[in-house]
Amino acid sequence: MKLTAPRLLTFAVSLVLIGLAVATMYWKVPTVGSFVAGNRTGFFIGAYAVLALGVLSRRL
Repeated sequence: MKLTAPRLLTFAVSLVLIGLAVATMYWKVPTVGSFVAGNRTGFFIGAYAVLALGVLSRRL
């Protein structure tokens, strides 16, 4: 299995998920803050999974 660098879009999606999770730890995010704060661990795991899939897949 050959590992590749993730595409820019995949990396950006991962950064957005991590950013939302971290932002709800320090500030109140108006629209999606309560949902993200309640599922913060899922957002961290999801961001890591998206990034890992981006490294393992050439098209993602």
